[in-house]
Amino acid sequence: MADGAVQRQRGLKNIVRSAVLGATLFLAACASGPRVIPESQRPAPDTRPAARPPVRPISPGLPQDVQRHRIALLVPLTGPNAGVGRSLQNATQLAILDTKSDAIRITTYDTGAPGGAAAAAQQAIAEGNRLILGPLLAEEARDVAPIAKRSRVPVLSFSNDVTAAGGGTFVLGYSPAQSIERVVNYAARSGITDFVGLMPAGVYGERASTPFLRAVEEAGGKVLTLETFDGRPGSLTAAIAKLGRSPYQAILIAGSAESAVTAVPLVRRSASGKGARLLGTELWNTDSGLGAKAVLNGAWFASVPDNYYRQYAVKYRARFGAAPYRLSTLGYDAVLLTVRIARDWRPGEEFPAARLTDRDGFAGLDGAFRFGRDGIAERALEVQEVKGGTVVTVSPAPANFAGN
Repeated sequence: MADGAVQRQRGLKNIVRSAVLGATLFLAACASGPRVIPESQRPAPDTRPAARPPVRPISPGLPQDVQRHRIALLVPLTGPNAGVGRSLQNATQLAILDTKSDAIRITTYDTGAPGGAAAAAQQAIAEGNRLILGPLLAEEARDVAPIAKRSRVPVLSFSNDVTAAGGGTFVLGYSPAQSIERVVNYAARSGITDFVGLMPAGVYGERASTPFLRAVEEAGGKVLTLETFDGRPGSLTAAIAKLGRSPYQAILIAGSAESAVTAVPLVRRSASGKGARLLGTELWNTDSGLGAKAVLNGAWFASVPDNYYRQYAVKYRARFGAAPYRLSTLGYDAVLLTVRIARDWRPGEEFPAARLTDRDGFAGLDGAFRFGRDGIAERALEVQEVKGGTVVTVSPAPANFAGN
């Protein structure tokens, strides 16, 4: 176990080291000091009175910073999502400390304040920020997008809503479609051909349904039936009863792990579901107590790798005195990405947005990722299994996108 911990420690250091290599070389080149002129070559002293520098007008907002890149972080610091926003803010601070980068300056703007994300974006751009990290929600990203686009300021949103991407807005969040495709492909390679789906009513269920149907078809399998449930009494029971009309080998339960915990006992009561493999989505990885949910034993789900997250969570708790939100790593990885690109970006100039779509992608706490021309983050996912009171990796994530 000690050897494994050392390897993870080295792995995290390698991620940070690769992000800051360019910045380190740049700083080293500037650190050689002033050139000393020999006494005999020095010109005669100039006795003319020194010219006074022009007086700059006092303007509102942040002081000018011509040596560093100005980055805006748009997150909720007030309101119902303030906890998530604070965790993202802390993660960006931790990334700055870990990279030891003094090339970028991050200023946080509260999207929970009056005026919301749109007002925060307007202020951020007026104060000279050339890149926006955030906002958190898809509707906020849509409000910010036209404001940022007019000023040619790219947006790296933490949303997982792919419909918010495009036109200079990039979506960093974990896509349910990619998670479903990965776990379905793994199940198909394991010999499963007959699937059913249990989807929650609402936006997430709608976004999960079509990718599920498409992934099963492309894997050569069949979706025998697809049922939806909501919060009304008896809705879940009725939906599962309909699923049991045909024998199936695997059931995708989209939504949170808690909804799966409620559904599984009902699934196991029917002859069709008694021996079926349980499949979940990326949302399951946000549940820190997932392994202890015995009813989910044997379930598979696909998510970003957890190798570095565990080490990050320990470091985060030591510094901030609380556990991080799982998606706070998006803030950390956004900073790593920015530091890497900063070596080709002169302070004061527009952010080189074309670099975001580098085919080789980027490395972070959540593994390898890259942006397509559609602005959606493609992620290298692993398949995990709930097993024996813990969660284990049964199909590791690719280390990079080489050959893709």
